[in-house]
Amino acid sequence: MCQDCGCSVTPANIRMTSENQSHHDHSHGHSHEHPHHNHSHQQIHLHQAILSKNDRLAERNRGFFAAKNLFVLNILSSPGSGKTALLERTLMELSDRLPAAVIVGDLETDNDAQRLRRSGQQAIQIMTESLCHLEAEAIAQATQKLDLTDIQLLIIENVGNLVCPAAYDLGETQRVVLLSTTEGEDKPLKYPTVFKSADVVILNKIDIAEVVGFDRDRALENIRNIAPQATILEVSARTGEGMEQWYAYLQHQVQPQPELAVH
Repeated sequence: MCQDCGCSVTPANIRMTSENQSHHDHSHGHSHEHPHHNHSHQQIHLHQAILSKNDRLAERNRGFFAAKNLFVLNILSSPGSGKTALLERTLMELSDRLPAAVIVGDLETDNDAQRLRRSGQQAIQIMTESLCHLEAEAIAQATQKLDLTDIQLLIIENVGNLVCPAAYDLGETQRVVLLSTTEGEDKPLKYPTVFKSADVVILNKIDIAEVVGFDRDRALENIRNIAPQATILEVSARTGEGMEQWYAYLQHQVQPQPELAVH
């Protein structure tokens, strides 16, 4: 089981749906012979083996993405922080400048993928059932179901959770952590591991910060203390405030400006 929350680590649980199909995938190399009441040292060894396998597959994914010249984002957040709203607006407003596709992870339903497809872009849903995070193997399988011709940006919307997804490399180019003003200023202090791994921290729902009594200065201080390496962007996916900065960041990362190119 997962070291952090006890969820199943059995990839056989994973189901995928793309626009015109429903797929149950049972291919994996993990045995089900382990009883769920294993001793703690057995669980640790199992978890280490799973992470080691995941790391190998993540490196394979990274090589595949590089060969396809894909810039890949892994977006992590708590449930309700506004990930899907952010991606919906991003796809609607950026796709003519930056062709993109999305892989969405949720325990159940393909509602988010359906919502994102309204933008006209590809979105495939991974339903993990009891698994609280995405793993590299599932990303590899989902990627094979996308038409990546002309796609420059691949976005992975991870399962809503700030604990377990932090431990699983998916082969992404950059990791984005989303924090909303409704969650309070101390989230970076409560969940430092995921923030320390972030290349970008997006502070969402800034349009209602005053209404919910959000202390912006304290939140920014907490983010900078825990994640000094991260670029911080403040946006409202609902009103569009700050979204152009997000788009400019993505365009710059995917299509570096000539004067900054390495010769």
